[in-house]
Amino acid sequence: MATVTRSEQEHSADLDVASLAAARERVAQLREEASAWARPQVGPGAAPIRVMARMVVNLVAQCRAEGIPESVISTEVVNRTIGDVDLRQVSPVDDGPEFVSLADDMGLALPGEVIGGRRSTGETYSWLHARMLDFERQLLARGFDIRMYDLAGVGNPILREMLAEQAQSLWHHTFTPAQIYLSIGSLDGIGKTLQGLTALQRKQDAKKFAILVPAPGFNVPEWQASTLGWRLHYVRTRPEDHFKLTPDDLATALHEAPDLRAIYLTVSNNPTAFSYTPDELRGLLGVLRASKRSAARRPVLIADLAYIGTADPALDYARMRPFFEEGTLAQTVFCCSFSKTHTLTGDRCGWVAFGDPDLATQLGPGWTNSTASLPAEWQLRYLAYVQLFKERPELEERIRRLYGHRRARLIRQLTHLNKELGIFAQVNMDDGGTVYNWSQLSPGEDVFSLFGKTGIAGVPGGAFAYSDDYVRLSIGCLPVPAV
Repeated sequence: MATVTRSEQEHSADLDVASLAAARERVAQLREEASAWARPQVGPGAAPIRVMARMVVNLVAQCRAEGIPESVISTEVVNRTIGDVDLRQVSPVDDGPEFVSLADDMGLALPGEVIGGRRSTGETYSWLHARMLDFERQLLARGFDIRMYDLAGVGNPILREMLAEQAQSLWHHTFTPAQIYLSIGSLDGIGKTLQGLTALQRKQDAKKFAILVPAPGFNVPEWQASTLGWRLHYVRTRPEDHFKLTPDDLATALHEAPDLRAIYLTVSNNPTAFSYTPDELRGLLGVLRASKRSAARRPVLIADLAYIGTADPALDYARMRPFFEEGTLAQTVFCCSFSKTHTLTGDRCGWVAFGDPDLATQLGPGWTNSTASLPAEWQLRYLAYVQLFKERPELEERIRRLYGHRRARLIRQLTHLNKELGIFAQVNMDDGGTVYNWSQLSPGEDVFSLFGKTGIAGVPGGAFAYSDDYVRLSIGCLPVPAV
């Protein structure tokens, strides 16, 4: 057996250090090349979030193709462009051991799959499939065969009843199952709502119709509306108002835009991560109640609740209460999702609740004339998940704690980097209402200089109809190392 001398060990260590340094230099060069490709792609008419995400995915693939070590890639290319949480990436060191089993406990991990050094039991995975079988038998016993054509296209009755029960538990408000339509995620629910509203406007012989869009805001619903022929009526919000639509803003828009027929409002905002307070919502709803418009011209409020449930449940409950007070519920549509609140992005579990049964009937063509029948296996898995969270509410609390842990760590990391690089004018402007961090960059900096200097990829403010001196970073998607 060969004897390795101390000098040989030191020489080997020196080689390792040198090779790692060379690998980091190579990744830095590749980051610059990736930025040069992406920069002209991020512009009017583009999908900047997807451009930035694709830039990072392509870069990681190139790094791996060149044999760059995973340890280097993970520290030099950090994808914070997309808010989706991957529980397979939970770290026992950076997140903590209490979160390692979440993927297994949620039924996302495959039996025997190793995550964070722990072998998954697969118990919940198997439990979900057993519940799917149970629910299909229950549906057949009630004369509802999800394998056959669903004429209304709004989903099976048991799931709609369970979601109505969940809404009652969360918000202490009663929706009938007839007021709840299933959707393949919240975004699909918004799209179907807009399709139904478009059909309703044309039925009423409206020549033109507009939707109010606060900026910065999530841009996909804007594209959905624009594709359907809506005019986008932007209202640029202000930092001093925490980037929220104010009652004065809304009153001005109603006065200036007689064709306004819809208002898109993310209650806990994407990208800014600010949440409306109950009083702020009461102010907006008061303006709508005071409007003298006729019923046909009264705008429908599309309340995007995709992030309600990612923060303090008591605060979320309080901010939902104004919607159920007298006067505006009949013209409100609530679009909900399990994607961010329950880390189930790929499962696409969404639902829409209409404040008034008549409005649900009027907007039904958005479902009947689009998806028609919703996927059978998807409905069964969705049913099983609702049952899982009913029986194990502690899972939701653990997800919120994971978000809170990563949020705090990311703020510390960005603050530390800022002391070294001075890249931010202000770190973390938000109130922790969603799964994002909203920060302002220093003059002369943008998302590409941030990426080049730190390896952290985010989304520019321009992607949300705002200015590029702001950046949105996802807090939930990846573990954050200790500073």
